[in-house]
Amino acid sequence: MSYIDGFVIAVPKGNKQKFIDHAKNADPMFIEFGAIGVVECWEDDVPDGTMTDFRKAVQATPDESVVFSWIEWPDKAARDASYAKMMDPANPDPQMDPARNPMPFDGKRMIWGGFSPVIELKA
Repeated sequence: MSYIDGFVIAVPKGNKQKFIDHAKNADPMFIEFGAIGVVECWEDDVPDGTMTDFRKAVQATPDESVVFSWIEWPDKAARDASYAKMMDPANPDPQMDPARNPMPFDGKRMIWGGFSPVIELKA
């Protein structure tokens, strides 16, 4: 089975196009480094929860939308090797330079993690 990196961020509503442009610049890098696919999803139906929810998780304000994204890798080893190349301090990848492709959101409130699928069902 593949390996998944998942992300949830809060993006100012006025930065939707900036976010899309940012993703269009950054996402091909993951494919170049071995990802099988990248999906970026803009909030459409994100209800408020009683105890917790996506908005609370990233401390989204009323003027922000929640973005849910994931990167699919062939396996964890491919993902780890790719990140090692992308983040190599001795040879930094220019695509990772925030001056080249600034994040249109507060990265400190991003939640992310790597996940091993336990069930995978496809049509």
